Amino acid sequence: MPELPEVETVRRGLAGYLPGRQIGAVTVLHERAVRRHPGGASDFEARLSGRVVGQVGRRGKYLWLVLDDGAALVAHLGMSGQLVLPDPGLPDSVHLRVRVVLADGPRELHFVDQRTFGGLLLSDVEHGLPLAIAHIATDPMAAEFDDEAFSARLRQRSTGVKRALLDQTLVSGIGNIYADEALWRARLHYDRAARTMTQGQVETLLVAVRAVLSEALCAGGTSFDSLYVNVNGESGWFSRDLNVYGRAGEPCVRCGTRIRRDPFMNRSSYTCPRCQRRPRTTPSMR
Repeated sequence: MPELPEVETVRRGLAGYLPGRQIGAVTVLHERAVRRHPGGASDFEARLSGRVVGQVGRRGKYLWLVLDDGAALVAHLGMSGQLVLPDPGLPDSVHLRVRVVLADGPRELHFVDQRTFGGLLLSDVEHGLPLAIAHIATDPMAAEFDDEAFSARLRQRSTGVKRALLDQTLVSGIGNIYADEALWRARLHYDRAARTMTQGQVETLLVAVRAVLSEALCAGGTSFDSLYVNVNGESGWFSRDLNVYGRAGEPCVRCGTRIRRDPFMNRSSYTCPRCQRRPRTTPSMR
């Protein structure tokens, strides 16, 4: 699933082209792509047509286009969603779900989604944030992120620290890949009970989180296949710099111990058994 670096890469691409442009015809080709829009496909098309795009925002894994009527077009990419601005004349993707024609062209905005887990919706905005995502926490890269408040809330959790990092109501933008990478850098096991962490360990973790997100953003995100691309259809290359994620059986770049893969929340967790000692008592063992 695209995480903060991938979504921010897409946001920057859209922000370089869309603000000030007027939307012309809108066509929903697959109703599942707008299933979260209360009015359905026909209402979505009618309300979006004719609008002028303002700034492009993001919170965590969500991004949105501010519209001139005060609403916002909110997008979540899900597992395989793409917002692309294809060159004119290129054939449409077989997974094109929503076509947005720009009145002043020449490019169109396409929502492409192979697995159809992502989606678009129109939402009212309050205090600069779409109401549809008001429950999503701020992310560690945001200027308004409160380190002390995050630390206090994290240390009240009895769950494992990775499970807490994946909770988008606690901190947004971090998914499976970057949680594993940050925990490796901080030398913390994913099953370490969050409530047992010291203030210093939380601070070290936040430094690691911000470092890995920043480096991934500079690399355009992480692409393992063609499911994540930027607005020009290009892949990110941070996969070359991953230290643990997806490297089961390979030597840890820090100590040489073979990386371990464990099942975790219907996904996987990757750790170095030596650098990230499993706690004697963990939330999953109680």
